[in-house]
Amino acid sequence: MIIDTFTLVSSLCALGYLLIMGILIYLVRREQAPGIQGVQEALLLQMKDSREQVQEINRYIEKRLADGFEKTNTTFTDVVQRLAIIDQAQKKITELSGNIMSLQDILGDRKARGAFGEFQLSALLRNMLPETSFNLQHTLSNGKRPDCFLYLPAPTGNIAIDAKFPLENYHRMLLKNATEADIKKAQTQFRIDIRHHIDEISSKYIIPGETSDGAMMFIPAESVFAEIHSNFPDLVELAQRARVWMVSPTTMMAILTTARAVLKDAATRQQIHIVQEHLILLAKDFERFDKRMTQLARHIEQAHQDATEVQTSAKKISQRFSKIEQIDLTETELEEEMV
Repeated sequence: MIIDTFTLVSSLCALGYLLIMGILIYLVRREQAPGIQGVQEALLLQMKDSREQVQEINRYIEKRLADGFEKTNTTFTDVVQRLAIIDQAQKKITELSGNIMSLQDILGDRKARGAFGEFQLSALLRNMLPETSFNLQHTLSNGKRPDCFLYLPAPTGNIAIDAKFPLENYHRMLLKNATEADIKKAQTQFRIDIRHHIDEISSKYIIPGETSDGAMMFIPAESVFAEIHSNFPDLVELAQRARVWMVSPTTMMAILTTARAVLKDAATRQQIHIVQEHLILLAKDFERFDKRMTQLARHIEQAHQDATEVQTSAKKISQRFSKIEQIDLTETELEEEMV
């Protein structure tokens, strides 16, 4: 389009130039006066100026068209790049939509829902606790197998966790095209599902003497957990009476953090017994050390006394040798020294 405009302007300039030239030639031919030579020169000069002006206009137009073409080309390149980015974003949105649909299919199917809940619960456990503190394949004495079994010290005791939460009617409650009657029906069925699930957990996973006095119901979505506590308080009370604790991923993290502290404290208490045994042995060793140190002190004191007496005898012997050398010994002095 820019090239067509440039061609049109150039053609108009050329036509204008030819028109001016034709008018000037026509005037020259009509003019027969004596001063025709001066008129011709003036016309030629005017033609030259007109030609230069036309050329200047052509250069200006060419420059403006070139600048416009460069800007248009840059804008077109930016538009192409932005369209490519938008196309990539559209692909990601399409992929995300497919993933959301897949997640809805997972949460709608009972077996797939259980696998998803178990996977999420397993990830939380492995991030928060050592492998020896839980079991994902534990079988209770009644033959039932919870999704997870936490090994906690007394007085808490071992806790069973169920991760197969019923979500079908919860999704029906949120359907956009659902009528008010459909929503109420889904709410009623959702309440029935949760009641049944609470009863199952309480009857299967709470065994006196083998497990804790309660069990956990893992809800793999914060929105469902909030919905139950906001709009179904009767289910929360029922779960509390049945000793079934409802937990979401966030509250499960808090519980596992507390469990880790309890396990660490229990391990510390076990180590304290070992430390006490070593302290008792150390006290006995120190008692023997004290006795031997006392005996050594007595020996050192006796040795010091013996050394003092030996030193006194040595001085006396030295004095005798001195007197013998001087021959100053008398019988009286000898008797005195014998005393």
